[in-house]
Amino acid sequence: MLSTPWVSFKEHLYLFNFIGAILTLMGLFLLIPLIPLWLLDEGGPEGISVWTFLVPACFAIISGLAIQRGFSYQTPSIRDAMIITALGWILVCFLGAIPYQLGLHKSFIDALFESVSGFTTTGITVFEGLDTMPGSILFWRSFTQWLGGLGILSFFILVSFRGGSAAAALFSAEGHKISISRPVPGIFNTMKILWGLYILFTISSFLCFLAAGMTLFDALNHCFTCISTGGFSTHDASLAYWSQNQYPHAWLIEYIAVLFMLAGGISFLVHFKVITGDIKALFTGFEIRFYWLIAGGALLLVCLDHCKVFAETQTWDVKTLHHLFRSALFQVSSLLTSTGYLTTNINDPFFPPLSKQIFLALMITGGCVGSTAGGLKVLRIGLLARLFAVQLQRISLPRAAVVPLLLSGKVISSAEIERVAALFWIWMTIIVGGAFATTAFSDLGPWQGLSGMASAMGNMGPFYFSVHEMVSLHWVIKLTYILGMLAGRLEIIPLAVLFGTILRRR
Repeated sequence: MLSTPWVSFKEHLYLFNFIGAILTLMGLFLLIPLIPLWLLDEGGPEGISVWTFLVPACFAIISGLAIQRGFSYQTPSIRDAMIITALGWILVCFLGAIPYQLGLHKSFIDALFESVSGFTTTGITVFEGLDTMPGSILFWRSFTQWLGGLGILSFFILVSFRGGSAAAALFSAEGHKISISRPVPGIFNTMKILWGLYILFTISSFLCFLAAGMTLFDALNHCFTCISTGGFSTHDASLAYWSQNQYPHAWLIEYIAVLFMLAGGISFLVHFKVITGDIKALFTGFEIRFYWLIAGGALLLVCLDHCKVFAETQTWDVKTLHHLFRSALFQVSSLLTSTGYLTTNINDPFFPPLSKQIFLALMITGGCVGSTAGGLKVLRIGLLARLFAVQLQRISLPRAAVVPLLLSGKVISSAEIERVAALFWIWMTIIVGGAFATTAFSDLGPWQGLSGMASAMGNMGPFYFSVHEMVSLHWVIKLTYILGMLAGRLEIIPLAVLFGTILRRR
């Protein structure tokens, strides 16, 4: 008689049907960088080989089709959908790392780190010398962030036409673990609207960057990494490259980036309402008002902090004030939305200690639920703040009094409150644990270690030490950050379900 674990395992073999389909789709994606490789004429003896992308593409397509044919399709439960999500993301990141190994001869851990950072739209890089790197590799880095912006599985749902309860389960597993409305009934229709808006913003930012003076290649890469709030750039100096090289419209490029970063940090449900005529949706609703309040408050504090510290040493004129406003606005927008672009390094003395603390708080907060931004999300931070206010209110009322927690006129259930509180606790625990690992295996200070793990967990990018120091970190730290980036992007639960399932099988 078959043992219970084996019977249970057989009942879940259908999961491989989804894994095979995801691998096949990933293989097709890996063929796309062959276009810039050919257009930029990089396939010669001095360039990178076409096999850099063909090898992983062929492997993914052939193995994916074989696996998909070998296992039948079945609608997954929420638990199984979370396992599919976690496994799918891990396999995609492993495949995405192969071009960095073959084309750049990077170590396995560095290649995997860059791939995970790309797909999770974190933007932390362990690559130096971006300005001289092959264009096809730069394109692949940017393209992975664009794919990860709305979620790999959401695109899989869209192109595979897998609607119904299967799509709903996968969308719930990959999406943000909090109740949000959909723009229209039906998960497949929702996916079409979300990706339609996403593509519209991508094309719009491409045209704006091109009009502002970027080259065609730079505009293409940055339109991928801006609306996805990923932050990868084609230059080591990030968006400071244009001002450093005296481009006449560098300031315009920065303001365009701010516009689309802030758009990426807003819920796409809000964008849908605005496009369908409800302009007031940009300023009504608890989360969006709190979002603008955080952005405006942080901008004001950073500007005042700089003015206070440099009051006696700085020559104040219109040009200086504009530079301060522009730099502060850019970095506040970049960090609140988890994009991670830089025009002034956050380690620079230009930003005094208070500003650096504000930036760290923004890195943990992140953007809105239903956006491409990382972090804990504005709605959750606001919910916990409102919960504290409710607790204070209950102190002055009779014990029998019922004081519900209201957001935008809706009562938040106790189950939702418990879920948010639990997520906040485990989120902060992982950040602290990662900071411990960073300082234990490096000579970085506690402030630097905390910023590094907060950046990884919040899918942010910037941190309070140099990229060169990041490159030279111990593999244990890099692996910790890899797990942190995946946990932050998937919001912990799918990875916890996967690892819990594996441990129970032993």
